[in-house]
Amino acid sequence: MDHERISMLALHFVPGVGDFLLKQLISYCGSAEQVFKQSKGKLIKIPGIGDVTAESIHTGKTFDKAEKELRKAEREEVTILFFIDKAYPARLKSIDDAPAVLYTKGNVNLNYTKTIAIVGTRQATDYGKDQVEKIIGDLQSHQVLVISGLAYGIDIHAHKQALKHGLQTVGVLGSGLDVIYPAAHKETAKKMINQGGLITENSFGTQPDAHNFPARNRIIAGLCDGLIVVEAAEKGGALITAEIANSYNKDVFAVPGNIGQTYSEGCNKLIKTNKANLFTSVKDLEYIMGWMTEGTTDEKQLTLDLPQFGPEEQKVIKALQEKKSPMMIDDLSHVLAMPQGTLASILLSLEFSNTVVSLPGKMYRLK
Repeated sequence: MDHERISMLALHFVPGVGDFLLKQLISYCGSAEQVFKQSKGKLIKIPGIGDVTAESIHTGKTFDKAEKELRKAEREEVTILFFIDKAYPARLKSIDDAPAVLYTKGNVNLNYTKTIAIVGTRQATDYGKDQVEKIIGDLQSHQVLVISGLAYGIDIHAHKQALKHGLQTVGVLGSGLDVIYPAAHKETAKKMINQGGLITENSFGTQPDAHNFPARNRIIAGLCDGLIVVEAAEKGGALITAEIANSYNKDVFAVPGNIGQTYSEGCNKLIKTNKANLFTSVKDLEYIMGWMTEGTTDEKQLTLDLPQFGPEEQKVIKALQEKKSPMMIDDLSHVLAMPQGTLASILLSLEFSNTVVSLPGKMYRLK
C-alpha cells in the first residue's frame, strides 16, 4: 500500500482533525507522512492543534484503522479520493469546507463538463414528479450529470429519470457506501453504479444519522453548476441545500407551485426572496447559465477578429474554439502549457473585452 495514502487516511481518522485542520496540517508539514513524523511540541505550534490532538497524532493509533479501510475499499471496488488527487472534483477544491476525503463507487467522472443537482421534498406530488421528468428530458441534449441525494420523493425520481434518459447520475449519501439508505433504493443505486455512481464522505459502516444529512447537502451544492429545487416545504433539507448553494455562488432555480400548497411554499419563498431564479423551462436555465444551444457558439466564434488580440489571448481563444464546449481552467492550463496565474490574468482580460464567459466551477467558454 502507498504509505502516503495510508497516512492521509490515518490523519483523517484522528479525533479532532476535521477537513480544514487536515488540510492545514499537510500545508504546514508538506505531506500526511510528515505530519506523523513531527514531535508533539512542533505539532502544538500549528494553529488549531491542541495538546490532546497533538498526542492523538503522535501515538499513530489510527494507522491500523486506515489500513483496514483501504483493504475494504479494494474488496468493495470503492475509490477513496483525497483532496490532493487529480480525480478529486475540481468544483469542491475551491470550497473551504469541502471534504478532505471522498469515497466513490461507479464509473462517473466527477469533473463532468455540465452538472445539475435536482432536490426537493420526500413527499413528492404528481406535479413535482412530472416537472422532474420534463426537466431531465429537456436536459438530455446537454448531456448533464444529474446529482441528487438518493432520498425518497424528488431525489429518487431525479435519479430514475436520469437513468431512463441515458444521463449519468450521482447519488450523494449521508451514510457509508455499504449502508444504502433508504434500503428501498438499493436496486436503483446498483443501476447508478453502471451509469454514474455513488459518493460519500463517510467511512464504511457509517449509519444514516440525522446530523449527516446537512453535511451531505453541502457536497450536493458543491458538485453542481446549478441547483434546481422542484418541490419543498417552507423548511427542510432542500431549502438548506439551496442556502448552501447560494453561499457557494452557484446558480439556484426553483420551480413555482400553487399558492397554498404545502410543498410549493419553499420554492415560492426562494423566488420571492430572490434566493432562486424562477424556473419555468430549461430555457431559463440555459439563459442564466450561459449554456448555448448547438450551433450558436460556432457562429459567434466565426465572427471573432483574432488579429485584434495578443498572441497569448489568441492561443486561449483557439483552444476554446477547438473544444467547442466549456473548459476548466486546469484543463486549459494543461493544453496550453501555461501557468494558471498567467492564464487567469488572460481570461480576466478576455472577460472584460466580452469575449469569454466565466461559468461556475472555474470553467470558461467563448461568449
